[in-house]
Amino acid sequence: MLRAAAIQMRSGVSRSGNVAAAERLIREAAGAGATLIVTPEMTNVLDRDKERLFGDLPQEDGLSEITTFAEFSKELGMYLVIGSLAVALPDEDGQRKMANRCMMFGPNGEIARYDKIHLFDVDLPTGESWRESRMMKRGEEAVLARTDAASVGLSICYDVRFPHLYRALAKAGAEILTIPAAFTVPTGEAHWEVLLRARAIETGSFVIAAAQGGAHEDGRRTYGHSMIIDPWGRILTEKSDDEPGVIMADLDLDLVRDARTRIPSLALDRDTNVRTLEA
Repeated sequence: MLRAAAIQMRSGVSRSGNVAAAERLIREAAGAGATLIVTPEMTNVLDRDKERLFGDLPQEDGLSEITTFAEFSKELGMYLVIGSLAVALPDEDGQRKMANRCMMFGPNGEIARYDKIHLFDVDLPTGESWRESRMMKRGEEAVLARTDAASVGLSICYDVRFPHLYRALAKAGAEILTIPAAFTVPTGEAHWEVLLRARAIETGSFVIAAAQGGAHEDGRRTYGHSMIIDPWGRILTEKSDDEPGVIMADLDLDLVRDARTRIPSLALDRDTNVRTLEA
C-alpha cells in the first residue's frame, strides 16, 4: 500500500506566496501519512503577463523553490512530485522562453525532471486564446522515475490528450501516472474526468491528477476537481470543487498487475500501418 495525495492550488503571480501555500498543503498531506505527494502544474507561479513573469523569474540555478521543495522531501521523508515549475531558460536568438518543468524529489534529493512535451496552442470558441509556445520551450523525451515505493511516469496537463505518451510510460514500467494540470474551465467541464479515466484504463495504471482551481490573479480561471483514479478507471477520491486543498487515497499496487493481466492491451499492442485508398 502507498498513501498518495494530490494537492489542489490557486497559484498567483507571487512565487514566494505560492511556495508558502504549497508548503502548508504538503505538510498537511504528509501529516496525514502521504508518502507520495503531487502538486499542480505551475506550482510556483501562474502569470499570463510575459514581461511581469520573466521580470522576476530566474534560471534554474537561481530558483530558490527547488532547494525549498527538496528540503521538504528530506525533512518529511516522502516523495514529492512538483507538478511543474516555471523555469527561465537562456535567451535564444533574442527570444525569452521558459521550461514548464516537473521535478520529483525524494528523501535523498532530486530523482527526476521532465519538461512538458505537448504545448497548448489553441483558440477556444469562448474567445480565449492560448499560445504556450510563445512563452515555453517544449521538452523532447518522456521520463519514468523508478523509486523504492513505485515506478512513476511524469507528464503535464495537455499531455493528457496524447495517449501514446502514457502507453510508452506504462510499457516502460510505470505503475503510477502523474498528471498535474491547470485546465481551462470549458475543456475541464467537457473532458477532464473522461481523459483521466481513459489514461488509467488503457494503461492499467493509477493516475494522480493534481489541479489548479478557481479565479487566478492573472485573470484566468481553472477547473480544479483533482482526482486519484485506480487502474480499473474507478475514481478513488475527487475534489468536488475549485478550492485549494488536499485529497488522498491508498494505492494497492497489486491492482496494476491485476488490471494488466485481465486486460493485457499493453502486451498485445501492435504497430499499425494505414493503407489509404482513393475512391
